[in-house]
Amino acid sequence: MSSPNTLNKVAGGSFIVEQMDYRKVFTPEDFTEEHRMIAGTVSDFIEREINVLGEEGNKLNYELILKILKKAGDVGLLGACLPEEYGGLGLDGIRFALIKEKFSSGGTSIVMSINGQIGIGMLPIIFFGTEEQRRKYLPQLQAGTLTTAFALTEPQSGTDASGIKTTAKLSEDGKHYILNGSKVFITNAGFADIFVVFAKINGTDFTAFIVERNSEGLSIGPEEKKMGLKASSTCSMTFEDVKVPVENMLGKPGKGHLFAFNTLNFGRLSVGAGCLGNTKVALDVSVKYANQRIQFGRPISAFPLIGKKIADMNIKTFVLESMVYRTAELFDTGLQKLDFSDPNVGENSRGMISEYMLECAINKVFGSEVLDFAADEGVQIHGGYGYMQEYEIESIYRDSRIKRIFEGTNEINRLFLTKNVLKRLAKGQFPDLQQKLDQVSSDAQHDLPDFTGELDQENHLVSQARKIFYFAFAKALQAYGSKLEDEQEVSSNLGDILINLYAMESALLRTKKLMEQTSERTSQNAKEMTIAFIHEAFDQITGFAKEICMTIQSGDELLNQLSQLDQLSRKVPVNIIELKRQIAARVIQAEKYTV
Repeated sequence: MSSPNTLNKVAGGSFIVEQMDYRKVFTPEDFTEEHRMIAGTVSDFIEREINVLGEEGNKLNYELILKILKKAGDVGLLGACLPEEYGGLGLDGIRFALIKEKFSSGGTSIVMSINGQIGIGMLPIIFFGTEEQRRKYLPQLQAGTLTTAFALTEPQSGTDASGIKTTAKLSEDGKHYILNGSKVFITNAGFADIFVVFAKINGTDFTAFIVERNSEGLSIGPEEKKMGLKASSTCSMTFEDVKVPVENMLGKPGKGHLFAFNTLNFGRLSVGAGCLGNTKVALDVSVKYANQRIQFGRPISAFPLIGKKIADMNIKTFVLESMVYRTAELFDTGLQKLDFSDPNVGENSRGMISEYMLECAINKVFGSEVLDFAADEGVQIHGGYGYMQEYEIESIYRDSRIKRIFEGTNEINRLFLTKNVLKRLAKGQFPDLQQKLDQVSSDAQHDLPDFTGELDQENHLVSQARKIFYFAFAKALQAYGSKLEDEQEVSSNLGDILINLYAMESALLRTKKLMEQTSERTSQNAKEMTIAFIHEAFDQITGFAKEICMTIQSGDELLNQLSQLDQLSRKVPVNIIELKRQIAARVIQAEKYTV
């Protein structure tokens, strides 16, 4: 089913140069009946099959994992986002994000096996496989009778995937590629039937292959002993003259890096959606505990500092939710146009996925850090009990930490944001941005406008956040030129400005739409969360920009730049403490995440 914005393709990264019309943004309030049905189906599955497992759901058990995967396949959840040609409901970014969120709301880490299957395990075959490969593998993968894993990382090659050492050499008879090398930290490796493996043909051409588990020479190492995700399989792999039929090459020779990076790009949206599900659980269990725990004659939820933690968790969850579904919907126009009978579908898929790589990286970084924040505050709310394994927040805390490493570390993703903007600018793909960079100094001289309508100042702050980015980016370009990406602290700060800008705008657009569609009372909580978040995020943006200026300038020129930033960052203060008290009261009363 198409979404409200299907006919209006939004250019990737356009949020940097212009604000989107709030009537065109997709929000959770726009879920169709089909979306709600899918969400309900996954939630019912989690309640019926996962939550009943208790502590067994946090122990590694291949037999149980395969049983759960088969049950998920039986009710159609593994293939819900497959193209209709292969038995699915059709490619749909919103449905994909919704399924990932709901599966991540389960109280045990066994769901990681499901997420691995429907995420980076199946995506390479869906988007980049041949017709024969899709027909051979997808029906069994969606049924849960066949399992898969994504094998990219190597002992000496993590974030720098281009540095892989695994080699592939064509056999003398031309019928096989001979693989040699090793992989580490491969999710689902302990039981997977097939692997999407990346190797370099003759040591140079980065290429993807589908390798079957029973291939002679393929060895699976023992299970890694991990900090968290105890029920998830993670093993190393070794290839010793493994013969892979030539028809099992995925795509064309030398194109594997494009498939890997774009699969991971889509996977970053998946991480953001999964973190959303985890964060909601962390909030829900924490506020319930805060209402039950009595100290000094009253529940600890009655104490303002506990209320502040609950409010902050709810605000960040609201912002993340706004970002995830805004981003997921951006893919739908391209997904719905993919023709799987077209021999160029792989290239078309790559172009469609890469369009929104900035937005996906932002979701991954913001989502994983929101989850870490919620897990940490959740443990703090629980006090000593939060450190005990019998309380759910303990496993949420341990399991959350890997999300800042999955799909590229958050540090690399921050640097990627700046690098990508530089690359697009150099190619002339951001003409509007270049114009804004040229005029940024004059923009700093405007007086603070009058704010008469609701969210007028917050709308202004989002606009000013863009100008602050232009200002800081322009100064960094003047100082470093093409060497800017080597200045990692500055590049990271620029990335943080973009992350906060996208987060601010996503919350603002959602709330403006909600205010138009519902009563003032219904939208009051969203409005207060948006005000609180935007003011705090804007202050952080100003801090990042000032740090950049202090890194590249000194003396009178530095004072001049800081004065210009002060002009750009002027605002009317708001009472954040009072806003958060009101937000906390609503969440505490509802005992769950509250919009």
